[in-house]
Amino acid sequence: MSTLETPTQAGLSEHTTLRLGGPARRFAEASTSDELVEAVRAADAAGERLLLLGGGSNLVVADEGFDGGVLKIATRGRTLRQDGPVVHVTAEAGENWDEFVEWTVRNGLGGLECLSGIPGLVGATPIQNVGAYGFEIGDLLRSVRLLDRRTRDVRTLVKEQLRLGYRTSVLKGTDHGVVLSIDVDLHGDGLSSPIRYAELARKLGVDIGARVPAGTVREAVLELRRGKGMVLDPDDHDTWSAGSFFTNPILPEANVPAVLERIAGVVGANVQVPQYPADNGVKLSAAWLIERAGFGKGHPGAGGRVSLSTKHTLALTNRGSATTAELLALAREVRDGVEKRFGVELHPEPLLINCRL
Repeated sequence: MSTLETPTQAGLSEHTTLRLGGPARRFAEASTSDELVEAVRAADAAGERLLLLGGGSNLVVADEGFDGGVLKIATRGRTLRQDGPVVHVTAEAGENWDEFVEWTVRNGLGGLECLSGIPGLVGATPIQNVGAYGFEIGDLLRSVRLLDRRTRDVRTLVKEQLRLGYRTSVLKGTDHGVVLSIDVDLHGDGLSSPIRYAELARKLGVDIGARVPAGTVREAVLELRRGKGMVLDPDDHDTWSAGSFFTNPILPEANVPAVLERIAGVVGANVQVPQYPADNGVKLSAAWLIERAGFGKGHPGAGGRVSLSTKHTLALTNRGSATTAELLALAREVRDGVEKRFGVELHPEPLLINCRL
């Protein structure tokens, strides 16, 4: 496959978990890494705008759509190789992420269980260093094989070259690298990595640092995520979302006292503000700030066709007949409300295609 075909779909809404987005000029699907590389090289040589589409779980596409080619990544393949207590696992970029996690658990491998239930494809996980319940893909990632669009070469980057951070990497915010596959190092004993997250430890009835059968952790994580509307379900509009819409803000150390004082002036001096150590500062909870700024679960946008999830304030949802413009208006309302009340700016986690806040 070297060219992009005219789409038969009415729009990209059929390919995003928000079920929003207008049409693309052309659309195609790559089922092998060779097809993916060939199609990207051909589009680049022709000077065509190209949107690479994975699971559509981290995309907000404009109602006007995308005036270019869309290439859906549908590559498949998983392999594993034992090396003492460590098992090296390779997965193609087009593998469904949660199906891949379930496969590792079923094969007696531990490490990815805390990342269960996250929608999307394998190839997206290193781009924003996907994480949940105290773990990030960067904790287990060994390397990434990718197409470098600047040189047109296929190359491998080890974890250190990716400059992984909180929901970011050297690949985020640029289209220079097209992920073809990832390599991760997992535990061969079937036990989870040490539990780090207090909510998950309570759910499991164990202490922080305990190792638990990976399958047990996976089921607990899935149950917690379902309770927050974070496991895809076509019948549940709380899952018609892009997951967490805003990242947790990280404040420089020097700014923390003033921000905490301002928050205390709103919620009271005796209210504990959730805060966590982070690289170059302190991380606050976006969901906590959103709620204390007056945006509760189910808070509707104008017209009521979008709202915050009824289960989790960090997800913005399509209630069935929304537009992208309506979703972005609600996102602006929440962002501006938090900044006005607490002086903290929230930043979107999804990629905004042909639109902006």
